[in-house]
Order: sequence, then structure tokens, then C-alpha cells
Amino acid sequence: MTEQPGNPETPRAADATDPARRRFLGRTGLTALGTILGMAVPFERNLPAGFVPAALAQDTGLDLMAGKQGLVVLGDRPLNAETPAHLLDDDVTPYERLFIRMNGLVPQTALDQDAEGWTLSVDGEVETPLELTIDALKARFETVTRRLVIECGGNGRAFFQPGTSGNQWTVGAVGCPEWTGVRLADVLKAAGVKDSAVYTGHYGNDVHLSGDEEQEVISRGVPIEKALEEDAIIAWAMNGEPLPALHGFPLRLVVPGYPASVSQKYLNRIRVRDREHDGAKMTGDSYRIPAYPVVPGTEVPEEDMVVLTEMPVKSIVTFPETGTEVKAGETVEVRGHAWCGKGDVASVHVSLDFGQTWQEAALEPPPNRFAWQRWRAQLTLPQHGYYEVWARATDQDGIGQPPLSPAWNPRGYANNIQHRIALVAVA
Repeated sequence: MTEQPGNPETPRAADATDPARRRFLGRTGLTALGTILGMAVPFERNLPAGFVPAALAQDTGLDLMAGKQGLVVLGDRPLNAETPAHLLDDDVTPYERLFIRMNGLVPQTALDQDAEGWTLSVDGEVETPLELTIDALKARFETVTRRLVIECGGNGRAFFQPGTSGNQWTVGAVGCPEWTGVRLADVLKAAGVKDSAVYTGHYGNDVHLSGDEEQEVISRGVPIEKALEEDAIIAWAMNGEPLPALHGFPLRLVVPGYPASVSQKYLNRIRVRDREHDGAKMTGDSYRIPAYPVVPGTEVPEEDMVVLTEMPVKSIVTFPETGTEVKAGETVEVRGHAWCGKGDVASVHVSLDFGQTWQEAALEPPPNRFAWQRWRAQLTLPQHGYYEVWARATDQDGIGQPPLSPAWNPRGYANNIQHRIALVAVA
């Protein structure tokens, strides 16, 4: 058994068994370990309270990576992995290249791909609480398919100075799959949202890393106005296939423009609240930023932290791969994607001279709101030597990506520093 130091998102007692084994241990105590494992456990008495033998634990890590290609694993308890920028060149992000952000263990229903009896409850500040099967969702509401960016709130955390705790994402905790489901707004309207509604609260059936089935893993929400926009969907399919186990089978929310933590995986309940939601990872400094600019490294009082909502404008260079050699004096295409928590991106510019001059890139319109937008630029490296391509996206309000990390915050959220790659011009 190992622990991951320096990451408050990773509990110290990080192993967990399946429910049947947890119940067995609860009844019999650790003296039964030899029976369970089929062998003696010489140092059984030294096993700390709350720890589960690794042989009985669900492997939360590398066995679940089957089918993923080229991702960089940041941690396996819980499993988190990002995608190098050059592997994000697809207009529609395939399963094998979509980043992984887990907060707990994958539930057995997802591992088995078994949705038998699955229901979604909608309750709280509504006139008519609903209990919907997946078949009822499909039959009662219009099915929609959208390309929607999903991005971890901590994407870019590795670039803050001083550094902050948490997974050290660079630029690859983002993707733009195609999602199929029903509009969240349609379901909420069918339930009859009351005037007292302020926020949603989202719940799933993933398992806490401690193994405690009663403890919430993550339960976040969004302002009711955001939930009632037409872009958010309750999805049962990704890229035309049932949701994969790592990405929320059998149901998940996809709430574009906001950090992916509000896009609840393994969704089984939406509770409409008359106040800001206070579920797991909604309070303290989880997915929260200071209400005002602070000196980097400052300890910010909890009452001065506000919920992170809209993600900032961003872009990445997906081609060529950083470090590529190109012929001096010949034109090379540089391309990537741009996206924004407000909706459409206004423009993308690129620089070859460390930001001294900028060239506007050709920017394609999105296929739908909150999809990322393809940009392309034709560049010529004038002579042999080392160059960097910097990319800068600008939103509809004229706000662009900064060359350095933006306003510091204690947990390193919403870093939209300009992405840059290296190119080497050869004679």
C-alpha cells in the first residue's frame, strides 16, 4: 500500500474493496484475512485501522487504462491522467484520447456496463418530483447530440507560481467529445422549477476512496439559470456509444462552459436547492477562487472564496508536436483548438517572435455552441534555429489569454496561460 504525498485530493487510506468484501470484513474483523487470502498474513496486526489489503482493493488505476492511448498518468488513487496536446488534434475527441478525472472509485454498475433498474430522481424545489428510467428519458424528451468541451477546473495548474496542491495538470485535461442525451432544461421544466429555486445539486453512485458507501465522493451544482440554458445535457452516450465506465456510465451531466466537476458522472439524482449547493467539494476552497486579486501564496479566508463558474478563454497548439524539425524558409501549417466558458471565441493569434508581433489565424465557427473551434495558421521560419509558436485566443468581450499565469488562487484553478510549442528550423 502506498500513499501519495502532497495531494489533498488523495486520501491517505486510499484502497477500497467491493461492497460484499467490506461487509465481510466488517462482520469478521481482520483476523479473517488469512481465510480470505488463502494464506498467512504475518504482519496482520500492523495493518492500520481503515486500511484494506491491496489484494482485496479495486485496482483504481492502470487496469482501467485499457483502450487509452498516450495519456500521462498523474495519479492512480484516484485515477487521473491527461492527454499531451499533440494527441488532441481531432475535432471530436475519441475515447482513447479523452483525459480522466476521477474523484473516487468507478462503481460496479459502470464496470459491468449494467444499467438494469437505473433511475434518475429530480426533486427538491420542484412542483412535480420525477423518477425517470433511462428508457423514460429517451421516450419523454427530445434526444439531442452536441459536441461539447469538457475541461477540468485545474487544467493548467502546473504553471502557477508559487505552485499549488492538487493534480499538476498542464494543458491536457480537456476534450471535446460528441455527447448524446436530453436537455437538462427540458427535464427540469417537466418537474416544474419553483420560484424558490437557486441552485442544482448533483449526485452519483461512485464509491468514496475510503470505501465508506455512505460518504459522498463529489456533489456539485450550478446556478439554476445555467441549468436552464439549452446547452447542458443529461447524456447516456459519448461518440455514438454508451458512456464508458471511466466517463460516467450509464448517465452523466455535461454542463459546458463550467469546470467539468459539475458534470456529474454516474448521475442518479438532481436536487433543486433554494440556496447555493453545499455538497462534497462545493465548500472550503474546492473549485473556489478568491473574490478579489491576492498576492501569490496568500492564505485566503474561506468567506472570501467564491465558486468557480465560467472557465476562461483558452487555446492549444495540437500540430505540429513540440520539438518538431521543419525546413527553414518553407511554409508550415500550425493548428489547434480554441474554446471559452462564455461560448464562441472571437479570434486566435499566433506569434513566432516571443510575443513581439502577432498573426491572426483562420478560425472556424463551432458546429454548435460550446464546441471547440479549429484554428489554422501558415507560418514560415525565416532561417535555421530555435523558434516558439505562441497561441492566444480572445473572447467576444475582448479578453485574451495572458502570456503569464493569471490571478493566483490557492488551489490553482482556471489557468489560461498562452500555450506554446517549440519548433526547430533546419537548413
